[in-house]
Amino acid sequence: MAVVYYTPIDSKTSINDIQKISYQLLNKIIEKEEIELETYIPLKVHFGEKGNYTYIKPEYYMGIINFLKDRNIKSSYIETSVLYGGNRNKSDLHLQTALDHGFNQLPIIFADGEQGEKYAEIEINKKHFKSCKIGYEFLKYNQLIVISHFKGHTFAGFGGAIKQLSMGHASKGGKLAMHMGIKPKIINRKCKQCKKCLLQCNENAITIGKKSFIDLNKCVGCGACVSSCPHKAITITTVKGVLNAIFQGKNFGEKIVEYAFAAQLHKRNIYINYAVNITKGCDCEPRKMKPVISDFGILISTDPVAIDKACYDLSKEKGKTFKGLHQLDYAEKIGLGSQKYNLIEILNNNVD
Repeated sequence: MAVVYYTPIDSKTSINDIQKISYQLLNKIIEKEEIELETYIPLKVHFGEKGNYTYIKPEYYMGIINFLKDRNIKSSYIETSVLYGGNRNKSDLHLQTALDHGFNQLPIIFADGEQGEKYAEIEINKKHFKSCKIGYEFLKYNQLIVISHFKGHTFAGFGGAIKQLSMGHASKGGKLAMHMGIKPKIINRKCKQCKKCLLQCNENAITIGKKSFIDLNKCVGCGACVSSCPHKAITITTVKGVLNAIFQGKNFGEKIVEYAFAAQLHKRNIYINYAVNITKGCDCEPRKMKPVISDFGILISTDPVAIDKACYDLSKEKGKTFKGLHQLDYAEKIGLGSQKYNLIEILNNNVD
């Protein structure tokens, strides 16, 4: 049975206490589960979209950063760029957003390159995917601390460690495969034939001319051309794609689980979920959102399924039931982790 360590907090808990709790929980799980730490451990985080105010702020992470520093373990923030337009779809814009939001405590790595073009195919041979496109830089690390914001999500129902592993680790092509399962196309009336997309295509799938087009037999759906086009002439928004995204239902939950499986394969990760500012929508949404339930805790585990199930159960006890429980059933089925867990409460100032 998986173990999840948990310290209750509420909206009145100070930042100083949150940092202390994070430090104590890391110390506890490493001691109790005899976890061997690498000499370099990146922190997988989410920097929050511009206009969003309920993402997990960098101050929350200082307890984790200090814990690693005290053990002479090097670290960095690591992220991937998003599929859609906005301030996080290219590394330079994404970096500026991160810095604007205060993430200057550690170096920042974008695992999928400048445009989301750098990825590795991780073979899994599951129901929806034979292989998954994971940001290339993740392959360099045997261990990450995956830090997640537990909250709602429009398509998945809720997001936590599993979503941070899947969408958070996938390259643009991986995100595209999970959301829509389609490939980009060129809108010729917008194409100015600048050929910037050609520089990003490693498959020679793009032809630029009087009638520009993408050879779908060559295209691997990495999505780099979408963000590199300054004229917004390359799109993934098609009637088929939108309908797939809206009506795929259960399949979407299963797809993100398979990508999560690929992301953690052969790694010795530690998962931390912050159940604070629990909104209906995702931190990718560029708008103010009100919490739908009060803050209830910080959780830590080596099992991504167990920690998400514990958050789900605790939120249900607090009066909020999220959709998307089927993703945990599927995750357990394919061996990502266990829904059976032992929740051990660690009170602040009492971690013995």
